[in-house]
Amino acid sequence: MPDPSSPWQSEAVFNPSVVEHGGKLHLLFRATGPNRMVDGREVEVSTIGHAVGTNSADFKGPREELIVPDEPWERFGCEDPRVTEFEGKFYVFYTAVSEFSPDGIKVALAVTKDFRTIEEKHLVTPFNAKAMALFPERIGGKIAAILTVNTDRPPSRVCIALFDRIEDMWSPAYWNDWYAHLDDHAIDIERNDNKDHIEVGSAPVKTKEGWLFFYSYIFNYFSPPPTFGIQAALLDLKNPRKIVGEVKRPLLVPQEEYECYGRLPRIVFPSGALIKGQNVHLYYGASDTTCCVATFGLRALLARLKFTAERELVRSDKNPVIVPDPKHSWESLATFNPAAIYEGGKVHILYRAMSADNTSVIGYASTRDGVTIDERLPEPVYVPRADFEMKRIPGGNSGCEDPRITKLGNTLYMCYTAFDGKDPPRVALTSISVDDFLARRWGAWALPKLISPAGKDDKDAALFSKKIGGKYVFLHRLGSEIWIDRVDDLSFADGKELFGTILMHPRDTAWDSKRIGITAPPIETRYGWLLLYHGISRRTGHYNVRAALLDLRDPAKVLYRTRDPLFEPKTPYEKNGIVPNVVFPCGAAVVRGTLFVYYGGADKVVGVASIDIDTIVEGLVKEAERDDDL
Repeated sequence: MPDPSSPWQSEAVFNPSVVEHGGKLHLLFRATGPNRMVDGREVEVSTIGHAVGTNSADFKGPREELIVPDEPWERFGCEDPRVTEFEGKFYVFYTAVSEFSPDGIKVALAVTKDFRTIEEKHLVTPFNAKAMALFPERIGGKIAAILTVNTDRPPSRVCIALFDRIEDMWSPAYWNDWYAHLDDHAIDIERNDNKDHIEVGSAPVKTKEGWLFFYSYIFNYFSPPPTFGIQAALLDLKNPRKIVGEVKRPLLVPQEEYECYGRLPRIVFPSGALIKGQNVHLYYGASDTTCCVATFGLRALLARLKFTAERELVRSDKNPVIVPDPKHSWESLATFNPAAIYEGGKVHILYRAMSADNTSVIGYASTRDGVTIDERLPEPVYVPRADFEMKRIPGGNSGCEDPRITKLGNTLYMCYTAFDGKDPPRVALTSISVDDFLARRWGAWALPKLISPAGKDDKDAALFSKKIGGKYVFLHRLGSEIWIDRVDDLSFADGKELFGTILMHPRDTAWDSKRIGITAPPIETRYGWLLLYHGISRRTGHYNVRAALLDLRDPAKVLYRTRDPLFEPKTPYEKNGIVPNVVFPCGAAVVRGTLFVYYGGADKVVGVASIDIDTIVEGLVKEAERDDDL
């Protein structure tokens, strides 16, 4: 906390970094007091303080000012230290401010042996940069550092710098050559959007799985209001430019009172990390006012980092596999959001197709290997037939949308969204025998019936592939949640409609905060029903795909759901289309142990991504077992 009795730290103490030495913890932190006059201007000037503690949260002893602005290149402040013990000395990188402009914000270095005397100070980067930290040991014989380049000339880049000698760290010749080849040094940390910002947090700490470091990910930084989050990555022990594991959604966002209120509210900013026993202590600044620490179980955190990397769906290099065909008016505008069923040695794909007047029908394609389209029919296999899906507004959206298909016995049941362009969309149900389907007797589709409540926006429905407890079980999306319902039969006579109870809510801290809905029908595995679902963040508007495990005997019981996405928009055909930044699966098929997921990209094309099904299911089980430790 700030100390009102000590002027240099009376306003704020924040963004702490920590190092352990001789059984004690040394905490360095940014401190501010009353504004000062510098070059005729009254400004806030930061200095760097030092405190000693005996455990991760106890730094109640005396604090001393350690690094103060005494060079022209830091006359407006010394900010945000990162300290590392390296070969007998403590190296403290910090932000040196000579002007309040990008050219005046650079990295500097102070060196000490005892935290009492600064032996030397150097201006490090000749270009705009912040947030630099030293690795605690050489890598391949090289001195290694991680830093953030162009922090004030976005987009920022997180990069690795390797040095032969200590003196190279402040050599202008070294840095000019290094900066000229910036792409060769960057770490591929993805952004969801060019409005977001990333910055190095803690100095890397060594684990058996890789170099663990925390970083700041700020959503909408360049399009306020921003959302600050803390994320983590594992870097390869021998090649720190290589990411071997990461979490793609925040481990921490502002929630506590001291994180939401302060000089700059709703900020959590990582700046230090320490491993003690089986725990990781993360040090961060809250609201640019106080120093804080959060603790994670090391085993659980490493498992989550590795699992996130291992379980991502892999796109086919043949994507997009289905695109609009201008020769067919019914599918000339868009082909997307496909259902899928594996039957007769091939995957049958039923995709939503749109004409120029925004009427949706359902087209057909098939693949034997799960990816290569062997056949695609020139006419739709299902078209609007009932009043509730006929166009009521000329040029507006209408028709049969987003099918999901399930096999029970010798019948295929298809749920889809029926929309007339005026009333709220509702769930419709139709069916066809397997024999008629394979023989392509499309006239055999049963007349559709509406099975969701009138006047309510209800979509994303699918039927489980077997009765459970003597009941047919449906999932559907009513409002922003996924609902589950059980019915005695599929006739939906006497006014019966889907309703049921909520299965899963959106989660603000997991970034599926705006709305969630199922993708493909649930898949039965020995561990539970695997449910892939899509989530939309209210902060970014991006769609992403996640997973949950439901109990085999009682699917209303959610055994586990992932925090991080398995899949999210990355490619041009997912980012650019009728609706940008969308991946929207409606179908999945398991073929010889591989799970193929069929999805719409940007409401325009069909893509396919795959993963070994055991990898995702067993990974979910393992993560669920460790979840309580995180």
